Amino acid sequence: MQTHNKRALAGVLTSALLLGTLPTAFAATVHYNDSSVTGASSGWQSWSDGWAALAADYTKVSLTPGRNETELNFAWYSKDESGKAATPVVHFGADKNSLTAFRGTSAAVDTSLTDGVAYRYNHVTVTGLKANTTYYYTVEKNGVQTEAETYKTGDFETASILYVGDPQIGASKGQPQGGDKLAADAGAANTAARNDGFAWERTLKAALAQNPDLDFVISAGDQVNKTGKAKEEEYAAYLAAEPLASLPVATTIGNHDSLNADYKYHFNNPNATSYGATEAGGDYYYSYGSGLFIVLNTNNYNVAEHKKAIEQAVASDKDAAFRIVTIHQDIYGSGLDHSDTDGMILRTQLTPIFDENDIDVVLQGHDHTYSRTKLLYGDGKTHGSYEFQLNADGSDYDWDHAYNKDTNTQIPLAPEDGDADGKAALDAFQQDNGCYTIEDVSGNTVTNPQGVLYMTANSASGSKFYELIASQQDYVAERSQNWLPSYSVISLTSDTFSIDTYQITDAGKVEKIDDTFTIKKTAAASAKVTVDGAAKEVSTATVNGQTYYRLRDLAAAVSGTAKQFNVEWKNGVIVLTGEAYTAAALAPAANASGAAETITVSVDGKSVSTSAAEIRGNYYVPAELLSSLDITARTAAGTLNIVTK
Repeated sequence: MQTHNKRALAGVLTSALLLGTLPTAFAATVHYNDSSVTGASSGWQSWSDGWAALAADYTKVSLTPGRNETELNFAWYSKDESGKAATPVVHFGADKNSLTAFRGTSAAVDTSLTDGVAYRYNHVTVTGLKANTTYYYTVEKNGVQTEAETYKTGDFETASILYVGDPQIGASKGQPQGGDKLAADAGAANTAARNDGFAWERTLKAALAQNPDLDFVISAGDQVNKTGKAKEEEYAAYLAAEPLASLPVATTIGNHDSLNADYKYHFNNPNATSYGATEAGGDYYYSYGSGLFIVLNTNNYNVAEHKKAIEQAVASDKDAAFRIVTIHQDIYGSGLDHSDTDGMILRTQLTPIFDENDIDVVLQGHDHTYSRTKLLYGDGKTHGSYEFQLNADGSDYDWDHAYNKDTNTQIPLAPEDGDADGKAALDAFQQDNGCYTIEDVSGNTVTNPQGVLYMTANSASGSKFYELIASQQDYVAERSQNWLPSYSVISLTSDTFSIDTYQITDAGKVEKIDDTFTIKKTAAASAKVTVDGAAKEVSTATVNGQTYYRLRDLAAAVSGTAKQFNVEWKNGVIVLTGEAYTAAALAPAANASGAAETITVSVDGKSVSTSAAEIRGNYYVPAELLSSLDITARTAAGTLNIVTK
């Protein structure tokens, strides 16, 4: 993420006044992981000795999860050589001496990113993987096969996932190392990338030593640091980490990744969509075990496109027990530099979309601090829409201002002293972002919650750390900033999502920094509902001891009959009788409990009051509402029988 110098300095000075001392070299920006200290002499020396060759090797292979457990995606560069064409081929199989060739696609890399030297990028998908199997693979670089590497699959029923934030290789620029300061120059002169690449590999090795059965990694963005510039030595350092030869990474596009095409060259993402696109690519999704994983490029502020991507993903795997979204910007975080300004820029828009689509967990980065929220859902009110815009030359984002899309007004995120209008605009922006409700639950194990869990990961490499915001927000359950690289491990079964978080000391010791948090799911509960005698699937909630029915499911159930009706949301529930239901069908939801409220529904322009319960962005209503729509419904022997003829 971007350093906001005014905000970082202001936070340091505030902390200094509170503590009575001025921290040396401004503490908010100097904390980083010095690999010459943590690497031990032999490891760091070996990495440093090989840095010049590593920084010049743009052809490292990346592994990415496929569309599901049975697929694996590969990407790598091959250098254009006279008389030799690029060969996008992966040789893969369980018998090291008899590998099957899988062919993919190849295209030219923008030479402005590679010092004018011509490269091709290769994308290949391997299919037909089986559970609990050891495989071997090689890739072809201009017809020459690499040395064989090993890849092992898990049981496909459960998943062990490493979740990390902001490796941001090269972000330690300007920090001291020995008698020098780390630089982010090009190639081998990028000593910051040298430092951070080593630290990134160190974290991955520590996580694997603790969790040898990891299936894949989720990275919440900012793999590299340079924005809008050539940064191939940073990608080389990122991909050179030894564990990545057998550990796929589902990467997220961070703001530092988003303005170049090199990201989409280096990573072959599954189910790539055109939604939410920047030069780096757009939204994508995949399934693994009981999870549907949706990855959004939130550097594109067109939330309508992100909504389409989410709906497309949900339609691809309606039976997934858990829906997990990854975004870079932490719309619910706790870091000083972002959480009360640019981090929450999409909060008002994404919160209701996550609710509507029954998202369970959102994994975030950007803030270089750790936090875990309480369970949150929207407040049901109308809020503004906000975005960032590029600076004048398009080389980076204008980090000094947010923009209200509805009013086309500019909001200074760090108003100058005496700028009363700017301060008022910022206050209004922050107040409008109080758009959430905190679910009333207790303990660290919850069952069928209504709200969404938001996690923010600290830097996995330790290339840069930020202070925590002075006052912990009411939506935050736990947070941490110990100036140490950290990571989380997600354990996913058919009915549980659990997450544990650890930090790595300078001496290499792994320490837990938060309690285990677990979400449990019970089977989806559908009421016994018939429409003209035919069984229909309608999700329910228990409200004051009575059964309430999800309104959108009722609309879907009668769609196509003489009594069909459509349901829309326009600052309130709108029902239009005689129209077919047009929204995508919702996935079955576990039976939930809710509190009753009285709402006003617009039925063909007329106001109708009804009891209702809002649960995860959807209204559940009693069967009696159907009579207001001229639909006959009777309950007998526990079944709601709807008659439309």
